[in-house]
Formats: sequence, C-alpha cells, structure tokens
Amino acid sequence: MASLVIICSLFSESEPFMTIGTLESITYKPKQAPPVPRGYQRVAAQEARLIADYGIEGDRKGGHPKRNLNVMDTITLAELAAEGYPTGAGVLGENLVISGIDLRRLPAGAHLQIGAEAIVQLGKLREPCEQLTELDSRMPDSVVGRVGFMCRVVRGGLIRVGDPVAVVLPPETF
Repeated sequence: MASLVIICSLFSESEPFMTIGTLESITYKPKQAPPVPRGYQRVAAQEARLIADYGIEGDRKGGHPKRNLNVMDTITLAELAAEGYPTGAGVLGENLVISGIDLRRLPAGAHLQIGAEAIVQLGKLREPCEQLTELDSRMPDSVVGRVGFMCRVVRGGLIRVGDPVAVVLPPETF
C-alpha cells in the first residue's frame, strides 16, 4: 500500500487532506430524459453543479437520502474492464469517476473535496442490482463490492472534469 503525505488543510487544523486524485468523468440521467426499459441511460458532462443533499443538478436520480451520487474509481473500472465487463462512462450507473484514488481503501465517512467548493461524503458500498444483468449475464453477483460507493453531497458547488480531488479523512483515523 502506498503511503500518503498530508500536505495541508482546507477545512481546519483538525481535518487534514491530501490531493491525490482527479475527476475523470461526470454522467447523469437528465430529468427530461424518457425512461428506458433496460440498462442505464447517462449523459456525459464536462461540468455540473452538485447540490447539497441532492446530487447533480437536473439529475432524475438525485435527491435520494442515502445515495445522492454513485462514485467509482478508475482502478476498479480497470479491473472490471480486464475481466471483460463493459466500463464506458456511466455504463455501470456511476455519476462520477475519480482517478488516483482506490476508494475501497478509504474509511467510511471520508470526505472528497472536488474542485474548489464541493464536498462529497463516502457512504457504503453500492449494492449491484439486477439491472446490471442487462449488460453482462455474470452480473450482479460477480461485481459485489466493485461498483462504487453511494455518496452524500455535504457541500454543493461547481465541479469540472479535470478538477483535483482531495481526500479528507475523519479525525478518528489518526
């Protein structure tokens, strides 16, 4: 496991962070999009506004109290792609993809600051649903623990593909 260096603090002296990631993609399901019978329908965006306790502004799937966003990392997506699973942007139902961070190694409750304003709290592992079977008959059972995290938007703000992502660990992890 690589060691991480704490650079400084954006929030307070008690909440250290390290910039170790980059926002690689943003996808969502527009409110005005017609329902689709199978699979996930996502639209790619270069930027989006996150709204606290909602998710992506204009996202049909936003507002759920336990899952404002689905967030995945490129490390996990590369593993899935190597096994032959489809992993294009938004294909697995994810909203945000982050590079440089293996989200599975972070403790529950860790915060991700994306860009200058937005803060997302890492929740529980996303449970793969039967809808994934439409993409690959091996799913959902074969991807348990590998389809990202349910996250809550703690603080809204504008995010853009290419934004830095800072991990803020809960104080009890030190």
